[in-house]
This record gives sequence, structure tokens and C-alpha cells, in this order.
Amino acid sequence: MKKQALFIILLHCFFLQSSCHGFQKPSQFDAITLKIITWNIQDLGGSKNDAEIGVIAKILKDFDLVALQEIVAKDPAGAKAVTRIADALNRLGSTWDYSISNATKSSSSYVSERYAFLWKTAKIRLKKKAFLDKELQDIIEREPYIALFEWKQNNASFYVVNMHARTFNKHPEMEISNFKTYPKRFQTDQFIILGDFNLNEKHTVWNPLYKMGFKSAIFNQPTTLKRTCVDGNYLNYPIDNIYYNTSYFTQQKAYTIDFVKECKNLDVARRISDHLPVVSELLFHH
Repeated sequence: MKKQALFIILLHCFFLQSSCHGFQKPSQFDAITLKIITWNIQDLGGSKNDAEIGVIAKILKDFDLVALQEIVAKDPAGAKAVTRIADALNRLGSTWDYSISNATKSSSSYVSERYAFLWKTAKIRLKKKAFLDKELQDIIEREPYIALFEWKQNNASFYVVNMHARTFNKHPEMEISNFKTYPKRFQTDQFIILGDFNLNEKHTVWNPLYKMGFKSAIFNQPTTLKRTCVDGNYLNYPIDNIYYNTSYFTQQKAYTIDFVKECKNLDVARRISDHLPVVSELLFHH
């Protein structure tokens, strides 16, 4: 009954209402607009049943590029769950491809995770194989997963860095401080940096990137879920975000997708994830 309740509640939210709280319809298709979504899907693996995978796919289907964090790495179920999501997306009308990282080189198997990218093949392609950043694997708990994508319209390329930082009590800023080296290392500043950073966009660690022209997609917006509602509020910390370079991208809109909507839905919604997805629609003007 609980699984059925989850499916019915979330299906109702996304398809029987014109919009959910915190959800805006993506803008009309534009060949040089990238609709990107990042999501920490809590413990993505064998625990997600087919109904939950279906709901995840329906949340993701309207976007061009998907970045996922917290994919189970200690057994094959995490990678299989990404494949299940890709299969579900392909059944919804568009053609999708995907890339899954190896397990991160972490301090223990309980900390190690995988990352994933999924994308619509009509607009962008993976220019070369995505990779974990081995240069940072000994100083970052879960080294970032980096992909170089290319626009099909004009062959211009851009990097996307997918990151799940260490917990806030272990100073994630020590990991994030390494991002400022990317433009020099890769000889380009055409980067999008996204994921779960376990700190917000106001932290001073972001200042070097801001000085380079980067900007956060959302501001002061909680992206995690509490375990219980407190005075009608189930949202917690603003730690997930998308950072883009304003020299190459103009943001059309940004938002979180609140798939909880009401306190009564919190328990079943947390079976999907304890994080909200973050969306940015970016106009590329290279």
C-alpha cells in the first residue's frame, strides 16, 4: 500500500495539476538553450522499485542534460538503477544516452559512490569519455566526475563537473577550493559545476570562481528535506546548486522541483530522495 501511495501521490503532483510548488514548465525548445538538472537521488540502487524509477524518469524527461549523485557503488545495483532510469526515459518519447562513473576512490566502501550523466542525443553529444578526476582523488573524498559535451548545432564544447562534496562537518570547502584550478588545468573556462556541495553559495570558497565570472543558478533556496515537518516546513539546507560561467551562458530561469508539496507527503517522497532537483536553463552565447 505504501508503494502504491507513493506512486499515486507523486503522479498526481506532476501530471494531474498544472504545476507543482517550486516547479515551472521548461521554456520552449531552443537549439542553443541547455535545460540542465542536477539531483542527489539518495542511495540510488536496488532499493528503488519500478514505480519509483518511473516517477524519477517523469521528473527528468523534460530536460536536456541530467547529472546524478549518490549512486550506490558497493554493488552493481547502482549502475543498474541508472540504466533503468535511462530505459524509462527512452520510453517517454526522446532518445537518451548516459554515462556512469566507476566507484570513487574514497576512504571506505560506505563513502564511495558513482556519478552519472544522462542526456538527450538530439541536442548534445559526449565529445570524449567522461572521467573521474584522478588528480584530486587523494584530496577529495568523492573525486568529481567530468564530462566534455559538444553542441550538435555548432560543435562548440563545454565541460560539466559533477560533484558530491564531503559532509558539512568535514569542511567541504577544502574540496571545493580545488575548482578554481580547472580553467588553468583544462585551458578553458567553459565550465558548468554542479551537484551537492554541502554548503551554500554564500560561502567565501566560491569567491575565486565568482571573480572569474561564475554565478550560482539559485540563491537561498533550500534543497534538502527534513525527516519531519516543523511548523509546516519540510525544507532544510541550501546545499545543491549549479554554477555557470556568465561569459558563455545567460541563465533564462532556475528553480528547484518540489515533489513533496505538502507535509503529509513527506515520508513517501523521501523514498525517492531527501534532496530536491535543481534546474537551470542556460542560453549558450559562444
